[in-house]
Amino acid sequence: MKKFIKGMDLSTMLENEACGANYYVDGVKTDILDICKANGVDTVRLRLWNDPKSEAGEPYGAGNNDLAVTIETGKRVTEAGLGVLLNFHYSDFWADPGKQFKPKAWMDYNADELTQAIYEFTRDSLKAILDAGVNVTMIQVGNELSSGLCWPEGRVPEYANIARFVSSGIRACREINPQIPLMIHLDNGGNNELYRRWFDNYFENGGADFEYIGMSYYPFWHGRLAELTTNMNDVALRYHKDIIIAEVSMGFTMEDYASYEQLAPEDRKGYATREKLLAGLDYPMTVQGQMDFTQDFLTRVKAVPEERGCGFFWWEPAWIPRPGSGWATPASLKYMNDPGPCGNEWANQALFDYDGNALPTWDIIRNC
Repeated sequence: MKKFIKGMDLSTMLENEACGANYYVDGVKTDILDICKANGVDTVRLRLWNDPKSEAGEPYGAGNNDLAVTIETGKRVTEAGLGVLLNFHYSDFWADPGKQFKPKAWMDYNADELTQAIYEFTRDSLKAILDAGVNVTMIQVGNELSSGLCWPEGRVPEYANIARFVSSGIRACREINPQIPLMIHLDNGGNNELYRRWFDNYFENGGADFEYIGMSYYPFWHGRLAELTTNMNDVALRYHKDIIIAEVSMGFTMEDYASYEQLAPEDRKGYATREKLLAGLDYPMTVQGQMDFTQDFLTRVKAVPEERGCGFFWWEPAWIPRPGSGWATPASLKYMNDPGPCGNEWANQALFDYDGNALPTWDIIRNC
């Protein structure tokens, strides 16, 4: 039987702690990595941005996950006895279906230059991380690539360039360490048409091989669990790939947390799970609803045919609301051309309440 990976994305761990986040189990203050280990977590996902600061040196926030931060976090994860899923974004900040901006240093590059830059950045970063002793057990080449990467050259429908860019990153990973399995990751795990179209085009354009198809699945954005199940089962058999849900979360409350952030109303974005998104959920956003969702979700992932449902990563389970720890800063808003505001928009999706107390969903994860 294949190993079932239990993962957490803790990319903001250092920033959260610096901003005063503490975590408690039955009232006892406990290191977040110890909590993970005690509940069967074996891998921590860490994102890597190229240069998450402005030309003036202003940090972009959300963990400021440059190479130095990724190495520091990865070494601590490794010392705790856990593996690392290294998540290349190929951007200076968030890369997702709505924004895949080229790093500032690559802004004027053409497709050929981008192909070489992706190769060199991947090669040099991975070598530095491994040389630092980080236990990289999986690599994700790009993040939520549904609409491409390194826009505009790699924006859908420029699938030939998308395949070139991703393959360049894969080639660099294979050269540094061919034993580390690789993932290609899209969002919207309930959208089977998206996955068929994207991967059909990727392979038709000579895309390099890899081991895992990663999916993001947020039930308030990506459809019901039945749609995720249909997509996982179809994609696993169609492409003969193992499936990992690279990002998942479910809320435990819809109570606000403004008092924890200590921001003026106009300076905080508030949670991503607006009321209008709740109608389509299989379970309510309550503590019990989070538990029931997680049990149902894990059962479905494990039931993918041919044992190809191989694991999950809860996205930022420790990102509780603390002053100074938000999804963006004014400097990063300029990079993204985003109106903002900033603040924490994820705290009600965590596996801890707003005071840092571990929620009972950890029991579901430990026992799955």
